[in-house]
Amino acid sequence: MKAIVVGTGAGGATAARELANKGFEVLILEAGGEFKPFTRRISLVDPLRKIGLTRNEKNFSRVIPAYDSVRSSKDLILFRGIATGGSTILSCGNMVRAEHGLKEIDLDLTKEFDELEELIKISTFPQDRWRPVTRNMFESAQELGLEPHLTPKSVDSLKCISCGLCEVGCSPRARWDSRRFVEDAVNKGAVLKTRSPVKKVIIEKERARGVMVGSGSASKLYEADVVVLAAGGIGTPQILKASGLPAEDHLWVDIVLTLGGVSKGANQLKEPPMVWYTKEDDYILSPYIDILSHFLHEPWKNVSIKDRVGLMVKLADEEQGTVYADGRVDKAITSHDRSRLDEAIKQAKQVMEGAGVSGPFVEGVHNGGHLGGTVPLKKEDVKDMKPFWIPDGLWVADLSLAPRSQGLPTILLTSALALRVARKISEVENCN
Repeated sequence: MKAIVVGTGAGGATAARELANKGFEVLILEAGGEFKPFTRRISLVDPLRKIGLTRNEKNFSRVIPAYDSVRSSKDLILFRGIATGGSTILSCGNMVRAEHGLKEIDLDLTKEFDELEELIKISTFPQDRWRPVTRNMFESAQELGLEPHLTPKSVDSLKCISCGLCEVGCSPRARWDSRRFVEDAVNKGAVLKTRSPVKKVIIEKERARGVMVGSGSASKLYEADVVVLAAGGIGTPQILKASGLPAEDHLWVDIVLTLGGVSKGANQLKEPPMVWYTKEDDYILSPYIDILSHFLHEPWKNVSIKDRVGLMVKLADEEQGTVYADGRVDKAITSHDRSRLDEAIKQAKQVMEGAGVSGPFVEGVHNGGHLGGTVPLKKEDVKDMKPFWIPDGLWVADLSLAPRSQGLPTILLTSALALRVARKISEVENCN
């Protein structure tokens, strides 16, 4: 049986690997090309930063082509990875069990979480390799009663060179990313085609029959028995709407806002980001140098990255965003989001001051990179792992299925959803 998987991020790679293991003839289509990590020193780009040449998200994407940016409102930028490995290649490698909204729909992914954690080999990063400022902020958070946790990570500390550049690609491949699952699938016979952007799904007699890649004279039809969309919270609804199918206007992005302070010689870049985190109901705090704000944000211009200290707020935002068939996105920061961000930033400042970090304290760029909620599962959908309106032969296997914003790292959740979907595909489609 032929299956097309669209996307190579956490969802697509997991689904492709599982389907290939189950004997499907798998074709994996990736819109981007092969990923190449950023291998230069950040300081070499500082002259461009100081004169403002990097202070535009599109220019940042020129430095690191895999970064695709969408400005969804005046004050919010969304980022995603368009390359083999999807957004996992630009991640911090955090593997937290994010489960907001799952209990309400009776979806228990414990089995999938257990399996993936064992497969990926998750562990925490050794505390003796933390920077002193990171340890001081951890102790400050403890003193404030915030109960910080060590972050489960997919980082091999023996291979990690503590360059702090996880988000722009791990050169020594110490950090797991979904290319490893793609490689597993290819070793099982799957075929990977890069630079193959899917425009729409071909539906005949209420069943998916394949996909159209490219447009105009460059378009190409690929036929299959099963189509799995895993192009992310923007890409998947864009394809669905271009195919004449609905997607819900409930995009969430896990808004990130980093508070920047100063500590001479902190060298926070000399460790992986987010080695610990505190957890409130709808946000976390975590040490984070915020390379995006370093390059893009005017208020951060006059502080060297060696002296910059960052503490991230990652917020579970309101699920109010729209993706259009042409790729445009409308997603703004709501008044409720702003009030929660303000509260979290106050808490972050307390933690930093308690650790001896000084001002001026400045907020970074509002951005989001966990894109979900546009094909949300409801309680009645969980048995089939797909909304009722999706035609036969068509499936979704990415974060689009998650009904709630998480305010947490989401790679593990995405993979767990995709693993459950892929097993449901194997069960259902092999019976037809």
